[in-house]
Amino acid sequence: MPRSFHPLLKILATVSSHRKLATQLQFLKVENDILRSRLPKRVMVTPAERRRLMKFGLKVGPAIRELITIVSPRTFARWVNGAKAPTGTPRKPRRKPGRPRTPEDIRAMVIELARQVGGGYTRILGELKKLGITNICRTTVRNIMIEEGFDPDPRQGEGSWDEFLKMHAKTLWACDFLSKKVWTLQGLVCYYLLFFIHIQTREVVVTSCTNQPGAAWVEQQARNVMMAVEDSSRVMTDLLHDWDTKFTKQFDGIVTSGGARVHRVGPSKPNLNAYAERFVQTLQVECLDHFVVIGPKHLDHLVCEFVEHYHQERPHQALGNAPPRGPVPVGHGEILCKERLGGLLKHYYRKAV
Repeated sequence: MPRSFHPLLKILATVSSHRKLATQLQFLKVENDILRSRLPKRVMVTPAERRRLMKFGLKVGPAIRELITIVSPRTFARWVNGAKAPTGTPRKPRRKPGRPRTPEDIRAMVIELARQVGGGYTRILGELKKLGITNICRTTVRNIMIEEGFDPDPRQGEGSWDEFLKMHAKTLWACDFLSKKVWTLQGLVCYYLLFFIHIQTREVVVTSCTNQPGAAWVEQQARNVMMAVEDSSRVMTDLLHDWDTKFTKQFDGIVTSGGARVHRVGPSKPNLNAYAERFVQTLQVECLDHFVVIGPKHLDHLVCEFVEHYHQERPHQALGNAPPRGPVPVGHGEILCKERLGGLLKHYYRKAV
């Protein structure tokens, strides 16, 4: 009897201790949950803390899934697998599901063709087939164009106004009037000038001023400009102007007789004739607004000096910061300054050596 009594006491003591440990563990889990509720949802651990968690967590075994709360069980398993991987051998990246990405050289070719050809994705696919690129389908071409911001559908109608300007810039001209109050013996009188601007080169032709821009005067200026265009290397196939009543039918007839088409921009829409409007602003802000003009000859002199500066010396951002009539020769000497209109217009250049 005594020999069997001692093992029984040992078993009872072991069961009692396990119950106490389970009760204590349950209390610690509840306490841990309360503490975690006071912390951010995600707790960042350091590499040293991660190693401590793995050291004691591995001893727990599968029961770690019921105990761990600082990270998810899946994250803990990923830590363990990463620690077991051999050092010095990089992991092979997992391949993303789906078809492999189109090679970069073919993507670049699609983008370049979309930029230059400007057609739909079917047209781009046809151009690729002509170049021997057959390992690409219609849907892939369309997706690439959408990702790069191109319209995959073919052009409809006549295109946008910007496309019209770009397509015809070499032979497209625009014209408009500008006015200036001039002091005369009769007091302040409004004088008008008519100018034409070549869209591609930004070159301008400005007429002499007049205070009576009647139909006869406007028609004569149109003849003069058309002859000047014919004598130069420029070609005029299209002319833009607004609905000003000074642009008469006779004026349009002179232009069309020279082989050009006239396009009247919409009323109250200056952006359609933006190049002409911008030149008016440039002339006024950079030159005319700085002077009290006395007499028409003074006005013609100011405009003539500014146009010469505009053509030969003033940089244009749209032309790569070169003047409309070609880049200024760059010397290697000291920097000099050429002034016009009493120093209002300045041109800096290097002295040739």
